[in-house]
Formats: sequence, C-alpha cells, structure tokens
Amino acid sequence: MKKRILALALAAVMALSLVACGNTSNNNGSTNNNGASDTDDGGSTGAQKVGIAMPTQSLERWNRDGSYLDEQFKSAGYETILTYSDNDTNRQVSDIQNMIADGVDLLVIAAIDGEALNTVMNEAGEAGIPVIAYDRLIMNDNASYYVSFDNYTVGTLQGQYVVDTLDLDNAAGPFNIEFTAGDPADNNAGYFFQGAIDVLQPYIDSGKLNVVSGQTDFDTVATAAWDTQTAMERAQNVLASYYADGTQVDVWLCSNDSTALGVAQAIESDYAGSNQPIITGQDGDEANLKNLVDGKQSMTVYKAVANEAVVTLDLGKAILSGEDVNESLITASGWDFECAYDTTSYFTSDGNNCPSFLLVPDVVTTENMVEKLVDTGYYTQDADGYLHPAA
Repeated sequence: MKKRILALALAAVMALSLVACGNTSNNNGSTNNNGASDTDDGGSTGAQKVGIAMPTQSLERWNRDGSYLDEQFKSAGYETILTYSDNDTNRQVSDIQNMIADGVDLLVIAAIDGEALNTVMNEAGEAGIPVIAYDRLIMNDNASYYVSFDNYTVGTLQGQYVVDTLDLDNAAGPFNIEFTAGDPADNNAGYFFQGAIDVLQPYIDSGKLNVVSGQTDFDTVATAAWDTQTAMERAQNVLASYYADGTQVDVWLCSNDSTALGVAQAIESDYAGSNQPIITGQDGDEANLKNLVDGKQSMTVYKAVANEAVVTLDLGKAILSGEDVNESLITASGWDFECAYDTTSYFTSDGNNCPSFLLVPDVVTTENMVEKLVDTGYYTQDADGYLHPAA
C-alpha cells in the first residue's frame, strides 16, 4: 500500500514538477537537478548519485517520466542529474558522458535510439556504472536491467479493442483499416505494432478487414520520432490517394497518442467520408484525452509511469546496495500493481538476455477514464468533462 500511496503522491505533484522542468532547462535541452533530497539544506552529504537521461521534452509522456523518476530518487535521498536531449542522439550521448564524468553511481536511460549508444554504454561499463534501460531497451550488453511495460501487450490491447468494437467475429464486414506505427529507432515500436498485427492479421487474411492502401509493413507505416506532424502528413497522403472518393475508413490503428493526434487532425481536415473512424492510441496525453471526450479518438492504452518509476527506484536501490536482483524484488517491494520478471523476451544486439521488469498496461475509454485516471489520482476532471494532470 505504501508504494501505491507514493505513486499517487507523485501524480499529485506532476504538474508542478513539469513546470519546474520547463523553468530549469538550459539552452541545450538538459536539466540539471543536483543536490541531495529535497528535504535537506542543499549541502552534499555523500549521497549516491543517479543520472536520469530522458529523450525529449516535446512529448508529454517523457515530461511525466522524467519528473516522476527525479522525484522518486530525490525523495529516497539520492542526488540526481536529469537531462532531456531534444531527440538528438548525439546530445544524449554527450549528456550521459557528462554524467559519467560527474561520477554518477547509477544511470537510468530512456534511449532516443536503442542502437546508437554503444560507445557511451561501453564507457559506463568501463567505469563500473550499472545501467537501467528505462522503457526503451538499449541494445548493448552493459544495460544491466530493463524496466518497461509489456510492450507487445500494448499492441494486442489495441488490436483486441478493434475486434471487440467492430464485433469482427460476428459482423459481416468488410471494414477498412489503416495503420500508423512508431519510431523505427525505438525498440518498443516494433513490439507495439506486432502485437496489434498478430491480433488483426486473421481478419485481414479472411477479408473481414481491408487495408485499402495496402500499407501493412512496419517500415512503410512507421513514424520517425513519433512526430505528430509526420503522422498527419502521411495520413493526409493516404486519404488523398485512397479515400478521396468518399470511401469509408472504419479504423485507423495508431501505436501511440502523438501519432493518433496527427491522424485525428488529418481526419478532421482531409477525410471525405461521413463517419468518425475508430482511432487507437497509447500514453494518455492530455490532448488525446480531450479527443476521447470529443469523440475524435476512441481509446488509449495507459501506462502508469508513476508505477514504472516506483519499480525503477526499488530496482536502483537494490543494485546500489549490491543485492542480487531477481523476481524476489517484486515480493520484497510489496507493489500493489502487476509486474512480471522476464528473462526470455528481451535481448541485446549480441543476443544476450536483458533481465526485465514488465508492468501491465490498461485500456482507457470514455466509459472508464474516471475510474482509471481520476479515481486513482493521476488526473482531475473539470466541469466540461476534460481531464488534466493532477496538480
């Protein structure tokens, strides 16, 4: 229960933390938060130091992750360095190198490109600094552990939502569907997409689902940097090329909320059909939750990043204490949310297993968003029904 209370407390301070991050960013996109915990008088007490490297502040979810992680480790008495690298891999490498030079005892890294950090990861290994790959797998053997959500399940939840909403096992069909996937540099993007495809492929094969554009391979439907504008422009091109005559698109499966936002904008501005397609998403970004209320998006897969930060903190504490880390951490930590210890699903580029702690994501719609997001303390709801991060 105490872990849940801590997660909810983090949710309550999220908005203030995001403001603080925005105010302290320097001109290279990095935020340095040195010093011991927020409760001390600012002097160094010899506390262990944790470096937290986030990809960007341009996506809402990474602001949440960075704030939660920073708050967790500071509250536990660690010094922290928090950086955002503006989706620039070279900058993230430099940020991490600076952390290594600053003598961090642990690195928590959400990689911009999981295959582009080999040099700096080797430097961390040579310095004896353990690394937690946060949310995105790092394809290097010096990644000690991986903390994320079950990424394949994210996709299966999206796919199953489509199956259930269209009643594909009983409806006559056919229904038209298009796909927008994520960033090829993000190792998770392939898992999201494959999970959805594995659920939907039998219906595509049977003709119940029809991909009018014919674009079903990941490389074709991928969206660099998960960029909203890029997703919108591709959706506009698909609509102009295949749906300009009023052909109805029934579903647009998007792997996350930033791409769903772009697709929703394209549907609003360029779609000749009269229906509102099912649009999926992931992350629970504020703009997308507004679109749920307004009927412009159908669902989002929500990942409680406060809980992900709880797992990362307890894992980090165990690592820094020299403990043997395995599935016993789950029981010993007393988490009251689902998390699995996985040693078979995620591998580095050399084929070596990266032990993983995987949390369980959840489907959020207008029917359950108060229960899932407001009642849990992560969001508040205003008089118009819109949700906002708790403040």
